[in-house]
Amino acid sequence: MPNVALTDAGIRGLALPLTGTLTYWDASLKGFGVRVSPKGTKTFIALVGSGQRHKIGRYPLIGLSMARDEARKLLAKKTLGTYEKPNTTTWDTAIERYLKACSEKNRPSTVSEYRRHLARFPFKERRLERIRKRDVAEELEKIPAKGERAHALTAVKIFFSWCAAQGLIDASPVSALKSPPQRQKQALRALSEAELKEVLGNALNHPYPFGPIVALLALTGQRRNEIASLKWENLTVGTMTIPAEAAKNHLAHTFPFGSLVRQVLDGLPDKGSAYLFPASREHVRTKPTTVFNGWGKAKAAFDTKLVGVEPYKLHDLRRTFATTLQRLGVPLEVREKLLNHISGSQAGVAGVYNVYGYEAEMKDAMAKYDAYLVQLLRSGNTRAHRDVLLSKESRDEVAKQEGGALEGSL
Repeated sequence: MPNVALTDAGIRGLALPLTGTLTYWDASLKGFGVRVSPKGTKTFIALVGSGQRHKIGRYPLIGLSMARDEARKLLAKKTLGTYEKPNTTTWDTAIERYLKACSEKNRPSTVSEYRRHLARFPFKERRLERIRKRDVAEELEKIPAKGERAHALTAVKIFFSWCAAQGLIDASPVSALKSPPQRQKQALRALSEAELKEVLGNALNHPYPFGPIVALLALTGQRRNEIASLKWENLTVGTMTIPAEAAKNHLAHTFPFGSLVRQVLDGLPDKGSAYLFPASREHVRTKPTTVFNGWGKAKAAFDTKLVGVEPYKLHDLRRTFATTLQRLGVPLEVREKLLNHISGSQAGVAGVYNVYGYEAEMKDAMAKYDAYLVQLLRSGNTRAHRDVLLSKESRDEVAKQEGGALEGSL
């Protein structure tokens, strides 16, 4: 590695190596040199450690005078002991470390979504510190759907924040990027009595699997994925259990149910599966499937049969369940137990020290709710229509409440 008096004219005339690279060191500034490749690429470097070279930049994009000044600064830091080696972590390396960390505390489906959104940014072997806000913004602009663009931005913001927390970068380059305007969210609401009657009545008559799923959502107040992922082993004669791995808060939830739920369960076909609602196909877009997940098309088909029901989400049935229980006089702590909530009355000190299970209170509340729904479904219907809506057990419950008004086998 020869020492030469580096000048602009001298750099342009440096001999090229046949293979590998050759470094010419500056005779006037020890530790400063220029590395030359067989194709003529010339890169200024500074020797900041034993065999450790800091790349300053390519010639002639960076001039000799500017490179020598930068080298002096780097060599001074080396002497003072304040030099910090540049972080060479690449995008791909950081992504894999991040997803591994995510997998330790998130569901596989969540990690899969993070991976999908981050794959939209083709930075690959680029060093993290060289990725700028404009680079991310340009990739976001290539995503036509506003919703997908917003999700990708959220994913990349969380990723860069994690990188900053891990010390891989000094600060996130995308913290100032804004999400595209979102559609106005549908107002949160609970269905009216008439709407609940229409939805539940149709659900009890709608084909498997979506009809029974909607019915169970209205009858139990649980979340849609919790109901869709139920297994036969999660059921007893009078209780249903949402296992911890299926529950949103990762807490197993056992609760009682009434005669209408039993009617729905008794009407389910035996598919020879561990699940109540197994997927119709083993794979969708090469990804394995286990349980029902065709919500969009199924709900659209279901809603075409409804009359007098304003636009609603399936989660509104959960809100309707809670609202109805309140109207029936069910105490807050019992409602939250049935909903498997850990906030509100179950939060803080109360949640830590109150280990009472409310089993009897939940059973009483579900009995009230079941009786209310039986009466609701019966009201305003002809006897023939009522026969379709109510099972014999449910009709017997109505008869008991009305003192035998529905006597006999309907």
